[in-house]
Amino acid sequence: MERETASGVEVRPVAGHIGAEISGVDLTEELGEETVGVIRAAVLRWKVVFFRGQRLDHAGHVAFARRFGEPVVLPRRGGASPAGVPEIETTADRLELGGRFGMEHEEWLARRRHTLLRGWHCDHGARVDPPAATILRAETVPPYGGDTTWANLAAAYAGLSAPVREFVDGLRAEHRLGVGYRPRPGDDAYVRHLLDHQVATVHPLVRVHPVSGERVLFVNGYYVEQIEGLSRAESAAVLEMLLEQAVRPEYTVRFRWEPGSVAFWDNRATIHLAPGDNAHLGFPRTMHRVMLAGEVPVGVNGKPSEPVIGTEAGRW
Repeated sequence: MERETASGVEVRPVAGHIGAEISGVDLTEELGEETVGVIRAAVLRWKVVFFRGQRLDHAGHVAFARRFGEPVVLPRRGGASPAGVPEIETTADRLELGGRFGMEHEEWLARRRHTLLRGWHCDHGARVDPPAATILRAETVPPYGGDTTWANLAAAYAGLSAPVREFVDGLRAEHRLGVGYRPRPGDDAYVRHLLDHQVATVHPLVRVHPVSGERVLFVNGYYVEQIEGLSRAESAAVLEMLLEQAVRPEYTVRFRWEPGSVAFWDNRATIHLAPGDNAHLGFPRTMHRVMLAGEVPVGVNGKPSEPVIGTEAGRW
């Protein structure tokens, strides 16, 4: 088994293409440069890393994140997010979604995930500069259910045949907030909200990772609207094929959360799927998220992403 150690820190891969557990480190402590380097390299190599049994509070969570980049401060956060810690967004689906825009939690899920692939996403992918990384901490989790799954978009790209890679290298696609939502019949308050707060960007369909240089298949089921230059029928068929490639089981890892678990992933090289198997159970699931500021993606031809509406690099 492949393992890497430094200063008592162990990196243990958990799947063939993505995911590693890191042990021997207490994230509440001041981390030395060597330890930070090991974690940074593990995230780059394995795309998502997991820590268990951590005792981070909000301040410690932000301090840990700052060792790896600049935390994003969102202008609007959900009501469950902690006051006085603007870098942290708390995601507690039943608290955040139930009753909003006239829909209860179950209807939200049905309208956001009406196909098998719709829920897969990177964080804030409709922005011109999506976050570079996300660090998610579990406070309260169900006794069963509630797992998160990640997919390695670099491995998915490498697994395409050479003619398909050559074809998609030069394509660009529009990523738009809300394209994965199925509207209610008649008046829909959420559709009105989307129209008033629209965010859209044209991204390369294959981006070059700014650190590793890997080519990354930049697709997801939640934001991608249309491949430029293709008809809607052609675009839909190509996107479905690419997304099915991205989430093939061999390119994924699934993580079982415990209180005190932390996941740290490269948002530039992964998509993830939040759980859909716990809403009916009635157990609370409260998670705290810090995102690190990212850069504007660049395609294989060197052309950067271009904003369409509602987004500006470095401005949240």
